[in-house]
Amino acid sequence: MTLRFCSAAETDLEAISQLDASAFEFPWSFADFEGSLKAGHQFLLLKDDDRLLGFAVYMQIFEQSELLTIAVTPSEQGMGYGKLILNEVLARLAASQAESLFLEVRVSNTRARALYHSVGFQEISSRKGYYPTRDGREDAIVMQKLLGN
Repeated sequence: MTLRFCSAAETDLEAISQLDASAFEFPWSFADFEGSLKAGHQFLLLKDDDRLLGFAVYMQIFEQSELLTIAVTPSEQGMGYGKLILNEVLARLAASQAESLFLEVRVSNTRARALYHSVGFQEISSRKGYYPTRDGREDAIVMQKLLGN
């Protein structure tokens, strides 16, 4: 097993989109990922040799940054890869002078919330009806981590 981080190229978008669709009930579309890449958002991929284990998409505008999405292949969840990816994003943002990282997470996504708390995120607000569900809408919790720059 050879784990490595890399950036995404357009040729990675199909695998990213497929992983996202396997990990989430309401995934991003291929076009969402394509638009995000074209907009210049950062894509951090975690690969084992050439196999995609997980990814994060984030953006930085001056000292502020936002985690747009993060996912790990369902068969690899619970093995620490999400935390590994998140810590690498935090390190890269700190190195590029970001002062904070924001994200939104579903109220019902207790595993993700636990992950974010474990690396120092704080819940700072909520967004009513932010996410779609099968029965309507679900609130999001807005979280922030100060990066200490």
